[in-house]
Amino acid sequence: MFTDIAKIRIKAGNGGNGAVSFRREKYVAAGGPDGGDGGRGGNIVFKVDTNLATLSDFRYKRKYTAPNGQDGSGGRKNGKSGEDLIIYVPKGTIIRECESGAVMADMSDDKPFIAAKGGKGGWGNPHFATPTRQVPRFAKDGTPGEEWEVSLELKLLADVGLLGFPNVGKSTLISVVSEAKPIIANYHFTTVTPVLGVVSMGEGNSFVMADIPGLIEGAGDGVGLGHEFLRHVERCRLLLHIIDASGSEGRDPKEDFEIINRELEKFDPELAKRPQIIAANKTDLTDEETVEELRAYFEGRGYEFYTMCAPIAEGTQTIVNALWNKLQTLPPIKRYEAESIPVEIFEKTADKGFTITVRDNVYFVEAPWLLRILQRSDLDDYESLQYFQRVLVSSGIIDALHERGICEGDTVSIYDLEFDFVD
Repeated sequence: MFTDIAKIRIKAGNGGNGAVSFRREKYVAAGGPDGGDGGRGGNIVFKVDTNLATLSDFRYKRKYTAPNGQDGSGGRKNGKSGEDLIIYVPKGTIIRECESGAVMADMSDDKPFIAAKGGKGGWGNPHFATPTRQVPRFAKDGTPGEEWEVSLELKLLADVGLLGFPNVGKSTLISVVSEAKPIIANYHFTTVTPVLGVVSMGEGNSFVMADIPGLIEGAGDGVGLGHEFLRHVERCRLLLHIIDASGSEGRDPKEDFEIINRELEKFDPELAKRPQIIAANKTDLTDEETVEELRAYFEGRGYEFYTMCAPIAEGTQTIVNALWNKLQTLPPIKRYEAESIPVEIFEKTADKGFTITVRDNVYFVEAPWLLRILQRSDLDDYESLQYFQRVLVSSGIIDALHERGICEGDTVSIYDLEFDFVD
């Protein structure tokens, strides 16, 4: 079954905890702290697999969790980092964060994308040794790994998209001009999944053509295959609109053209403005007068108009040449730019609880919702730092620190952030 949209939850590994340990040797008095640091948690990494053509694997598995980092141990032995979990997706997959809808990545090349970063390993007790605190009996826990609910949406990467009602000859054309082998039969919706074919233009030149399953009236509202496949036209630089010149199924080819363009407009107004070339198929089943009437209609509206008889490849090379020449004048395939996930959405979480633990005048603050804000904040940026400070005040954390007796100059530790408290 063809699947081109899926929703999954990903969880990077937690960082390992730091160790509390002291050096003990027979002839060495007060050997000092020697607890090791925890290992980093594994990342969740997306990679493109060109052998995949669908997101169907994600119908059966919806949660992906990377391994945690190992805890540190005595003798300054650091814990082992967790291995990254690699998730393979088809080329052209868009990854979005579900709550905000922000685009996290467009998997249109071979570059891997770290979608969820593993938590940092906690510090062992040697990090907390100072001239006045020579025997620190505490260490820092590792931070949790990032966790997201993401949607995966496959938008095929093709230069030319074939449009047209069912049974007008789209599959026949792509089978003739490329090595693609779609199912071809004389009934509607023979093609139920998009088919990609590479059209060679010689001397290392080529372009990708996509056979989109037939559209019908109401497709823009989701009728029939509707939105299921209209999304795959979005990236196409050029559309080849195939009509049945003979009207062999009792339909008017001009009306077919208008219907499909109205559906494109409903789905995405920008898509309706995409350049189109008209190819009139089944010319062997009609007369010259009808063909010329169609030519006058479409050319009068500014479209390039060509005729063909796809099963015997008559006129197909002329159309391929026209497509290639037009592509040379068009911008590259659309790429989706990554967007920032607004940190404000984490402040609105229903559970805004936190815990404060005090050890040797170090105030440890823990709150999963606050960690997500911290992970997405650039504390070197003044506005971002100001926002983070406002969150500490509005959430009641600053008041709670006062209640616990914090004094100016005491250390506050919020996961991997440490600072001296200033009242």
